[in-house]
Amino acid sequence: MTKDVIALTERMPDSWSVLAGLLAGGPDLRVQTTADGAVVQLCDEQGRPLVSIEAPMLLQVPGEQARLLGTAPADVPDGPVWWIEARASSAVPEAEKLAGVVAARLATLLGGRVWPPGAPGTEDPGTPVDTSGVTAVPAPAAAQPAVDVLTEQVAVVLQDRPVVAMTAWLSEALRAAVESDRGLQIVTPGHCRLSLATRTLITAQPSRWVVQDERDGYYDGLSGAVLRWQDGLFAPARDSAGETPVAAAFTEVERDGERQLLLSFRTRHQPDAHLVLGGALETAWQKLTGALPVGWGTAEPANLPWSRRRLTDLAYERAPKPTWTVVVGGEGRPAQATLRVLRTRKGVEEDITLAVGYGPDERPSLDELRELANELVARHGLESMLIQLREARRDLSTPPRLERPPVPYAFVLGAEEVRELGRGHAGRPPLPGRPAQLGSNARPGFFYVLGDGESGEGWEALETLTRHLKKVTV
Repeated sequence: MTKDVIALTERMPDSWSVLAGLLAGGPDLRVQTTADGAVVQLCDEQGRPLVSIEAPMLLQVPGEQARLLGTAPADVPDGPVWWIEARASSAVPEAEKLAGVVAARLATLLGGRVWPPGAPGTEDPGTPVDTSGVTAVPAPAAAQPAVDVLTEQVAVVLQDRPVVAMTAWLSEALRAAVESDRGLQIVTPGHCRLSLATRTLITAQPSRWVVQDERDGYYDGLSGAVLRWQDGLFAPARDSAGETPVAAAFTEVERDGERQLLLSFRTRHQPDAHLVLGGALETAWQKLTGALPVGWGTAEPANLPWSRRRLTDLAYERAPKPTWTVVVGGEGRPAQATLRVLRTRKGVEEDITLAVGYGPDERPSLDELRELANELVARHGLESMLIQLREARRDLSTPPRLERPPVPYAFVLGAEEVRELGRGHAGRPPLPGRPAQLGSNARPGFFYVLGDGESGEGWEALETLTRHLKKVTV
């Protein structure tokens, strides 16, 4: 299924190497640009794209090759390298070979390797692909380079990678789909997994992760529902009783005891010239992993070394539009996050989702989380935070298999929210234990323990607490 080929080069592409790559289909193919010049396309005589080549990206974050491609090519340094993606039209058989020759030429001239190893066209990059008589299908008017099928309801993308990441192409396809009132449906074989960033962004229907399966045809990789292509999108199939069956492959799970700690929290700051964002995330990261984040970016792979100042500058340039970023860690304890900065009437807010991986015999301590919550309330303008545990992969990727939903472990309310609710009301919820006070006595926050992070009592306690906090007497 894969139509993506990536060149990982040691040297920056220059005009001559790019020209050599573009001549992979001979001199008769047309060249055009799209996405404000960020994507170069090799096209047939009618100007319809065969291969789209994204602008080279300098990957400066160690470990990103291994995280997204399985293992980094043996003779390419883990960083920095130049990451150049070529995506072939899935409707033209010759296009995949053309993409392979383009990538292989760049790797040969600039030093490096091609992923996937053995992709069509990479064995003989010196020989141009015969494209005489090759015709691409017309590109839909609203299609992006990453879109394979576009209907009135959805944009469909075919992927076959070890980890389906929220690349710049995929992010652009998602943005275009949302702006045109469509969903994004990603179709993969059963061996693929989703990155945390991709998993987070495709939850709103009709967006779906569609998994190909020999027994059931297609199923939803997150719910297991058997799917059928109907009325221009993949939708749940119905049996004679009107029920949607669950794919057998989805339930074939071997539990190994690995866990993920999930923190979803929001901070708020008053805008001023000295504001530097990312402090709350950096504090949580260091507390839970013993290290700082390593890299960040507006898409995957995260290509920039971690810098709160550069993150702040980017958010300032994009304001009042929101800024979405992905943050990754290095060796040691797995950690990944998404961070969304938005300007509201109340100030500058950060929406953060942080996931940390633990092995079968590991789990975070409640005292450690309480200490972290205290620092976030006292120093980083925490509004609220939900802490959950789930039995899932330590590497934080999502397979197309049944994973138990996260279970609430604790909830944190920030000082400003406590002031608005009233200290007495916020401090006396109908829970078995009293909440722990955080921050200063003048401006306290509260830490509510909801359960052990494993049993259903966590959900019951969260529902009870939520109902209580909504009942505010004036």
